[in-house]
Amino acid sequence: MTKPVQSNAVLVAIRTPRVAVEELESSLQELSRLVKTLGYNVVGRVTQKRSSDKYAAVLGQGKLAELALWTGGSGDATASFKRPMHKAASKREAESSDVTDEPEEDDSDDTIEAPTGPREQAQIVIVDCDLSPSQLKNLERAAGVPVLDRTGVIIEIFSRHARTRAARLQVEIARLNYLAPRLRETGGGSERQGGGVGGKGAGETTLELDKRRIRDRMKELREELAAIGDEHQTRRARREHELTVALVGYTNAGKSSLMRAMTGIDVLVADKLFATLDTTIRPLH
Repeated sequence: MTKPVQSNAVLVAIRTPRVAVEELESSLQELSRLVKTLGYNVVGRVTQKRSSDKYAAVLGQGKLAELALWTGGSGDATASFKRPMHKAASKREAESSDVTDEPEEDDSDDTIEAPTGPREQAQIVIVDCDLSPSQLKNLERAAGVPVLDRTGVIIEIFSRHARTRAARLQVEIARLNYLAPRLRETGGGSERQGGGVGGKGAGETTLELDKRRIRDRMKELREELAAIGDEHQTRRARREHELTVALVGYTNAGKSSLMRAMTGIDVLVADKLFATLDTTIRPLH
């Protein structure tokens, strides 16, 4: 039986003045483990020292070109065509933007590293910080491949590993919370739906419809989660006369292994980050 071919990923990180080299390296090592948990093979890194991570494309022009060597993209984050916006929409865009629009600084390490040999092509870019919707779009334009930020990676891992109904509901709520603000950049057009009698009136844009669907779905999920919470409260009441011990620790610290050793139950044990997300309750005599 042939093994499925793993997709390749390249990591991107920014070192701001408040971040030490050791902190950056530790964060990248953890991100690398997260990416491997998702099933990607990390083939390279692109790092840069910058005063902030709020620049429009996160990286400087030289580093964007270096990133393009890994992904086969253009290395250019500027849009070739931008649709004219209505004044009100343009104002909202300016107010919601949270990226620096000043000239990019000339960093000393903003240079293209000449490849010493053939580079493995990366099919995705993973950034070790949270990205705004416009930063995400600019990086994808320059790299020519999908881009995920750190939060996106963790949510994707959670969605794959959640098993119980409560865990799946919580992850879905988190995913929709993450997706909602990004619809501004990834929505499928701004055409208005016919509104009013006889099709007159502004109606709703497809973006507004998508956001409303997300709000409605999140309301449904929260109601389902509240109902499950009531069930859990009833079960807790039955265990009031028993001593309760909670096992707490960071992901992949060995909680499941310790619980299996103490109680003899068959719980999932894997050398992966966030391998188990669901709460497990078992008796110990």
